Amino acid sequence: MSAAADCDSFLEMLSAERGAAPNTLASYRGDLEAYLAHLMRCGRGHGPRDATVEDIRTWLEAMSKAGMAASSSARRLSAIRQFHRFLFAEGRRADDPTATIDSPRRGRALPKLLSEAEVAVMLMRAGDQPGAAGLRMTALMELLYATGMRVSELVALPLSAVARDQDFVVVRGKGGKERLVPMTGKARAALAGYKAVRSDFLPDGGKESKWLFPSRGKEGHLTRQRFGQMLKDLAAQAGIDPARVSPHVLRHAFASHLLAHGADLRAVQQMLGHSDISTTQIYTGAEVTLRFLPGAPRVPRAAPVSSPGGGG
Repeated sequence: MSAAADCDSFLEMLSAERGAAPNTLASYRGDLEAYLAHLMRCGRGHGPRDATVEDIRTWLEAMSKAGMAASSSARRLSAIRQFHRFLFAEGRRADDPTATIDSPRRGRALPKLLSEAEVAVMLMRAGDQPGAAGLRMTALMELLYATGMRVSELVALPLSAVARDQDFVVVRGKGGKERLVPMTGKARAALAGYKAVRSDFLPDGGKESKWLFPSRGKEGHLTRQRFGQMLKDLAAQAGIDPARVSPHVLRHAFASHLLAHGADLRAVQQMLGHSDISTTQIYTGAEVTLRFLPGAPRVPRAAPVSSPGGGG
């Protein structure tokens, strides 16, 4: 069986047994292809079934010399570890060459931050945009900041997730797991305004779509890339460096602002869809840094706030 076939079998396992999302599978495939290309460049005729510890060490060294961040190298190594464990478990090789290799050293960086004042300006500028586009952008912004959803979860929300006049949204996260996330009054109002013009974004012919944010593109809904560009354009209109803004930065803002107002860490963990609370704990450091951002409010930590967006 070829190296490519081994990779395909591994990816099929991730999809079938772990429920890996298409974006996750694409990321794994890219890491595997980079690894296989390195094995070919080594010139020793090694594939994944006979790759050595030295092959993997030279691969890590090559990434370091190329200036790749330690976090990116560690992510790639994690993918290769799982691949070799799969080959070993399936009996396709007799050992795991990654077992004795340490991950590249990396510090755990704090998330990029936006102050509450900066988010408020972005929300204001979204509301200033005319017509249906402005109503859609306002709904996207309010919903993202009110729930902390991942961008992949936001753009692929089905209409049924917010079909009724409810105080929460049903979010399907990693591995197909569903969670209920409360919405603010502002988010509900923004969604109501957007739904009145949603038909403007339906595919040509006005055929109904199952997506909350339909698009005329091949995916049928707004893409992550397009929404990311829309956010950067909005940041520029708000006088904020676009390099500081992305959908994930707004997810960080949601968590950091909630904790700054005294929210319970486990409640934030559940809303973010984190399986491990240690992933959420990084925001306890972020909210301390948040206090020193321009325009950051001086609110006592114990102040009870239901969500950063306010209302409802």
